[in-house]
Amino acid sequence: MELHFTGILIAICTFLIIGFFHPIVIKTEYHTGTRLWWLFLLLGIVSICGAVCVGDVFWSSLLGVLGASLLWSIGELFAQEKRVRKGWFPMNPKRKNEYEPIDPDETLCPVHNGKSIYAIKREDEDGTDTGGKDCQ
Repeated sequence: MELHFTGILIAICTFLIIGFFHPIVIKTEYHTGTRLWWLFLLLGIVSICGAVCVGDVFWSSLLGVLGASLLWSIGELFAQEKRVRKGWFPMNPKRKNEYEPIDPDETLCPVHNGKSIYAIKREDEDGTDTGGKDCQ
């Protein structure tokens, strides 16, 4: 019986790549804010193009995971800025003037610019009817 470890190696490398980007997003936001989002975009596109061009399944998979992680990090970079403004992560004292105050009920979702579902639930409990429109 022949054993194949390619899938397990890809899974381990995927786990490591995703874990590697968590501190990168935090450090990037701390030192430069969201100014470098375009670099994540560029590197993500290059990685995905490389994944299409590489013939080896292992390396192609890793390039694809790297590209997807880089693109996902763009949204996380903007969400990290909101986490800092909410006080969940430390603010860089050299860049205090770059942060605008944030409503504590604002969602962290970079796509949805409304209230979080928790704020909507509190409004419903207080008797204010939102009609469920904001929850979708």
